Parts: sequence; C-alpha cells; structure tokens
Amino acid sequence: MFFIYRILINLIILFSPLIILLRILKKKEDKYRFKEKFCFFSKKRGVGKLIWFHGSSVGEILSVIPLIEKLEKDSSINKILITSSTLSSSKVLSKFKLKKTIHQFFPVDSNFLSKKFLNYWKPSIAVFIESEIWPNMIFNIKKKSIPLLLLNARITNKSYNRWKNILPSSKSLFKNFDICFVQNKETKSYLKNLGAKNIRSIGNLKFSESKEQKNNNIDIKLKKIFKSKKIWCAASTHNSEEKISALVHKKLKKKYKNLLTIIIPRHVQRRENIINEIKDLDLRVQTRSENSKIKINTDIYLVDTYGESKSFYKVCNTVFLGGSLINRGGQNPLEPARFGCKVLHGPYVQNFTEVYELLKKNNLSSKFHNIDQLVYLINKSFIKKKNFKKKVVKLKKIGSNILDKTLTEIKFYL
Repeated sequence: MFFIYRILINLIILFSPLIILLRILKKKEDKYRFKEKFCFFSKKRGVGKLIWFHGSSVGEILSVIPLIEKLEKDSSINKILITSSTLSSSKVLSKFKLKKTIHQFFPVDSNFLSKKFLNYWKPSIAVFIESEIWPNMIFNIKKKSIPLLLLNARITNKSYNRWKNILPSSKSLFKNFDICFVQNKETKSYLKNLGAKNIRSIGNLKFSESKEQKNNNIDIKLKKIFKSKKIWCAASTHNSEEKISALVHKKLKKKYKNLLTIIIPRHVQRRENIINEIKDLDLRVQTRSENSKIKINTDIYLVDTYGESKSFYKVCNTVFLGGSLINRGGQNPLEPARFGCKVLHGPYVQNFTEVYELLKKNNLSSKFHNIDQLVYLINKSFIKKKNFKKKVVKLKKIGSNILDKTLTEIKFYL
C-alpha cells in the first residue's frame, strides 16, 4: 500500500510547478516561501536542542501556542520549529511574540524530502498535532529513533473508516507513535483499533489559551462605533454561510436600524466572492483591510485580515460559528466561549461533540437548523443579555489544568 503512496507522491512532485503556480494565483501559497515545501529552507537551524511541532493549519497551530509559550521559558530548549501546510497558519503565527520559535512550511511527503528535512533540522522530539499522519515522514522519524508524539489527537469517523480499509498498513504506521494524547473518547477507541500502542487522555488542549498575542485589541474609535450599534458576529464561516449571515442581517434590520453584522470568514482569500454575494443582497459591506472609520450606513463589516478573531469576540455577546451549517463538522467553539460569547451553531458539529456537550450543559451554546431560528436566537440575545463570567472562569480553569498536564508529558520525552 505504501509503495503505491510513494508513487503518487512522486507524481505530485513531477506536476508540482503547475500546482504551485495555480495556488500562488489563488493566493493560497507564499510566492517566496513555497520553496520550503521542497526543503529549500529560509531559516537556519542553529545549535542545541530543537523541538518540532507540526499541524496542518490555523486551528492546530493555535491549539499548541499556549504550550509553546511555556516551552520557550525552558532554558534547555534552544529552538522550537513549527511547520504547517497553509499560508493562513503562517500569517496567524506571526501575530505572536515568540522568541525561540520559527515557522517553516511542511515538506511534500516524499521519502527523499522527508529524509532531507530530518537531516537538516535534527529534532530532539517530533510532535504531530491532531490528525496529521504522513507515512514517509513518520517512518523516517522512527528510523532515526526520534521520539514521536501525536498530540491532541482527533480521528473522525470518516477518516477512521478510510484507515480501517487498509488496516494492515494502518497498524504498521500508527504503531510508530511513542504515545498518543487524545482529545476525546471516540479517538481513543479508533486509535486502539488502528494499532496505536500507548494512548492517554489528558483533555482537549484547545481549552487552553494564549496570553501573548500581538495586536489583539480594537482601536478606541472602532470600539465607540461598536457601542453605538447592535452587533453580532459570524465567525469561521465557509462558502454559503456568509450569504446566510447576510440574509439574517436583512431580517434583523427590520427591527434594529443600528444593526452591524461582523463576518470573519475562515478563508480570507474568498474575500471578493463574499463581497459580491453581500452586494447582490443590496447590503453595504466594508472591509477590515480598508482600515477606515465604519460608515453609518454599513451593514456588514467583513474582517478580511488574519488572526483578529479574539479582538472581535471581546466586543460581541453572540457568535454564530461556521462550518456547522455545511457538513464540515464545525470549528472550535472554545475561543469565543472563553470571551463570554454565546455560541450559536448549526447541526454539523461532529468534530467537537464533547466540547459542545460541555458548552450546552453550561448554557454557553445553542443549536439552530435554519435562518429563522438563527434570527430568533440573535434577537433573544439582544433583548436579554447574560453574564457568563463564572462559566468563563470555569473554562479557563479546565484549560489551565490540561495545559499543565500536557507540559509535564512533553518534558518527560525531552
């Protein structure tokens, strides 16, 4: 099975110039740094102990930032390398004040490139986040006897069924992890069936939070405008969810003339399409990147910049979290919940089942199925504002405990 995989990877490398060009044109690739994916590194390794974390995109990287902030204080660690695959994750990472930490793009998972990557960086430990499983890299890590951890592991039912179809190959792959720290019960069961040998549950690392993000505040003038408006936020939205949010705005605007809807799309490169969708509904849209005063007649404030979600959660009481009206499994609801926001979500939140169960139990989330139900919930939040301060403290305490346990485990393998 892995022989076929290696052939396919080599074919991808063969066609990579065309693939990269198309991705650059779509603004999904860094036109200068894409070479890192072929092991032309833009940073020096330096000397001493290096810890390596790898996550696919924004969510995975953000989940380990609190851990990395603590590890940076460890004098025995000289450098922390973070790799990811997406442009958005590299831009979000630049928002943090990290001194020892550098970012590079994860290489194409060929046998040759994975060996070249490991020979250059020589990590003391390799930590893969959530569901990042790259066969060539994993096999080569183990050949070098580098401790390999799967952190905050999450295997969905869909991906489990795919791995199960090639069970002998899956078992030969998953057994290479020295330990897997799972974020839910479902993943623990799946990993056991897939051949992982050492599995522990210490909680979902996404409960923890960073305290050192740069530019995490909205300027005073903007805050004053927000205070004069009825505002709600649609965050981490995917295709079609922005249009739904705009339609909700139209319905609510009949009652609230000073309404302002903030939309924070999951992928900002879709900016032009979103703007056109909103304008087609005869609504006025203004973008964050314009960096100008919000006009009095603006309907939708489109946040087309990276890493600013927290700033807007601070001024909103109600957040519709995207990826939940389409069958994507939802996005992480803990960040808005930590800021005291009531999280509204569609029916598709299977990626965060246990997290949403906790939020629902504490009245921090509500589910809806259609536009009218969403309108009702937002209107309800405008009429009766609730103080979730005690519940927010509880969430932070859970996150702090999980972070401390994770730090202890990581240091054991160092």
